[in-house]
Amino acid sequence: MPTFRILLDECIDRRLAREISGHEVKTAPEMDWAGLDNGELLARAEKEFDVFITVDRNLTFQQNLPKFDIAVLVLRTRTNRLKDLIPLVPKIIDTLNNPQWDKAVFIDS
Repeated sequence: MPTFRILLDECIDRRLAREISGHEVKTAPEMDWAGLDNGELLARAEKEFDVFITVDRNLTFQQNLPKFDIAVLVLRTRTNRLKDLIPLVPKIIDTLNNPQWDKAVFIDS
């Protein structure tokens, strides 16, 4: 499996980055991109990252994802707390084996 450069949205606990092994994972705040609207965030992210991970379910309605050259994973859990996100890591890793570039992939708990 290739190594991906992954950006975690600011609404995701930064400690999740440690759980996604084998990939280079950064957070939006680490990149000084906290507070950007989703369109600007995706425009910047596509230049430096392969995958964007968020819990923002509205992203798919607000943005025309095929225009961005980045895979988008939307995590659907009860909360965005680390204890609810960690169980999704195996599904995240599995999804990275076949990323979708023109639409969001939803990963459910």
